[in-house]
Amino acid sequence: METILKIDKIEKYYGSRSSLTKAIDNMSFEVEKGEFVAIMGSSGSGKTTLLNVISTIDRVTSGHIYVDHEDITKLKGNKLNKFRREELGFIFQDFNLLDTLTAYENIALALSIQNVKVEEIEKRIKKVAEQLNIKDVLRKYPYQMSGGQKQRVASARAIITNPKLILADEPTGALDSKSSKMLLERFNYLNEELHATILMVTHDAFTASYASRVIFIKDGKIFNEIHRGNDSRKEFFDKIIDVVTLLGGDLNDAL
Repeated sequence: METILKIDKIEKYYGSRSSLTKAIDNMSFEVEKGEFVAIMGSSGSGKTTLLNVISTIDRVTSGHIYVDHEDITKLKGNKLNKFRREELGFIFQDFNLLDTLTAYENIALALSIQNVKVEEIEKRIKKVAEQLNIKDVLRKYPYQMSGGQKQRVASARAIITNPKLILADEPTGALDSKSSKMLLERFNYLNEELHATILMVTHDAFTASYASRVIFIKDGKIFNEIHRGNDSRKEFFDKIIDVVTLLGGDLNDAL
């Protein structure tokens, strides 16, 4: 298997010398190409900080992060912007769609920035709209869409550039149960059929059960990890709950 993401002994501190908080404590792990990995942890465990340093929104205090063998902790300026634009796809809890653009225009924006030709943009959007079942909302504005439709449009925007890594931050947090299930099934489609590599932060065990591996974080360290293997989603969900129970009160919000 090919390693897409390598986290190598990273640490992240916040605060001043007199009052330091260690958000990530000497963490290391790898994500292989085509994996769907969920990161779980209670509030304050370091999972959001981890996503922020991988996405280059924040910087590590020490250690290295490699995406497709490139050390992204050393990127600056135009190289950093190019990496964010071309190698990463982002899916946020609050969608982050531009209200003044239609769904089509929101999705097309990332390709326009890369100077992709109009004909190619139309071709790619048509394909991704079919994959995510959003053909009927392409001409609508965000205020005309349901939460589930907005999230699928945001997912289309994330994958349209064929990024090496898709980062999802609590993607079902603003959705009802029906929309959540539909989105997660689309994630499985992206992962299994299109071989997209997904790293998803979530506090929800049901959401995490759609992944192929779950990494549990506690106090900035990896507490445990489990693989789905040949388990059904229900069996994997039960295993996730077992680990949550092991963590005691620290992950009560995961249930």
